[in-house]
Amino acid sequence: MDSRSTGGGQRRTPFFSRLQIKYAMSYLAILGAVLILLNTYPLIAAQNLIFTSKRDSLRSQASVMASALMELESLNSDQVSRVMTMLDSAGLSHILVTDPGGRILYDSSASAPEEGEEDEEQPQQEQYALLQEVVLALENNNVVFSQYQDGCFLSTAACPIVYRGMIIGAIYLSEEDADQGALLMNLQQNLRSISLVLVIFALAISAFFSKVLTARMRALLSAIRIVGEGEYGHRLQPSGRDELAQLAQEFNQLTDRLQTTEEVRRRFVSDASHELKTPLASIRLLADSILQNQEMDPDTVRDFVSDIGSEAERLTRITEHLLALTRLDSLPVGDTQVVDLAHVAQRAASMLAPVADAAQVEMALEWKPGCTMRCTEDDLYQICFNLMENAIKYNFPGGRVVVSVTRDGDQVLLEVADTGVGIPEEELPKVFNRFYRVDKARSRAAGGTGLGLSIVRDTVRRHGGWVTARRRQGGGSVFSAGFPYEARESGGDGI
Repeated sequence: MDSRSTGGGQRRTPFFSRLQIKYAMSYLAILGAVLILLNTYPLIAAQNLIFTSKRDSLRSQASVMASALMELESLNSDQVSRVMTMLDSAGLSHILVTDPGGRILYDSSASAPEEGEEDEEQPQQEQYALLQEVVLALENNNVVFSQYQDGCFLSTAACPIVYRGMIIGAIYLSEEDADQGALLMNLQQNLRSISLVLVIFALAISAFFSKVLTARMRALLSAIRIVGEGEYGHRLQPSGRDELAQLAQEFNQLTDRLQTTEEVRRRFVSDASHELKTPLASIRLLADSILQNQEMDPDTVRDFVSDIGSEAERLTRITEHLLALTRLDSLPVGDTQVVDLAHVAQRAASMLAPVADAAQVEMALEWKPGCTMRCTEDDLYQICFNLMENAIKYNFPGGRVVVSVTRDGDQVLLEVADTGVGIPEEELPKVFNRFYRVDKARSRAAGGTGLGLSIVRDTVRRHGGWVTARRRQGGGSVFSAGFPYEARESGGDGI
């Protein structure tokens, strides 16, 4: 969507309240969760895998060494040293072998005596292995511990040495693996580098997409402001097929309706001003003529005053019709009841009988029972009266008006047919417009305001109905109105 900007009078949106910032923050929040997972799960999985490998390896080595030592039946320092010398201890940083009391019989970290040096010169002081692993092993437990600390894997294992069901000692192994720690540190550093690249890439992508998305929303907001200032011809250019494009289309359709409504309103105001100005101008002209001509005879004055009264009556009719349309536009429908359309049509026909006699127009009412509907009786009477009055006014002397009330399925139909002047085919869609008259000179002569059919249309629609106009075969017009049928409650009276 694209739109013009609306100038500098716009209210500024707080920075953190902007949609662009909110979208960017939401993207970053999702990215942050992904990066935390990326920087923790692989490291934890690799660390657990190394721990498992270390434990299995140390447990296996401790079992092999314990199996070799249990063949000695009893343990002493010399025998243990000879056995441990033959065993493979590559990769181990520390090995201890103790007797059942925890006294150290072999310690791989103790310095070996130099060549020619005799051990008997100074007797060795007895030492004990005060280690938790050794204590647990002497209690007949196999123990394995692993931890990662300061970039290095520290692993310990201990197991009992058993001979014929008796614990004759324990063996303790420890390992420090800095190589595996370096690999884990390297993996962590690589993940951090990848995360940094992803953050930069995500920032650029989120900024781009949030700007594109919010730009379309800003265009819509700008268009709303432009239309709000009264420029109803402004339109958006929808792009894409997403919800924002649909919103732009809905906005354009709404603006079309607003423009149509505004044009109708302006035309209505113009027509109303013109219609009100004409009788007012006539009244003023007649009044000025009476005031300025002091020698006017009484009969002429009486004629002028009669014309002023006629124009005043016409002005009154226009005002009443305008007030009726205003009420239809603004006020809700009053209390409704089930009304017999034939009964109301007969009452309107009775009221118009003197008008029909004066115009030498014959009226006929054809109706069927049970033509009931939900409506206010006053509104229904107004509809019938206006349609019949128009049929009489725009008829010829000796003409005929036929009013029929029937029921067709779930609808009640009112039809008013006349043998009058008729309406040209191209004018039929316009006859319900306000202040529209096919023959303005004849309409004014008949006392018409051009608002009666508009009142009929709006009133019919308020009660869920419809109204149409068509040419009558053989001359004249036919106006038809339909309403939803509703049965009268039991005990109701007919006409």
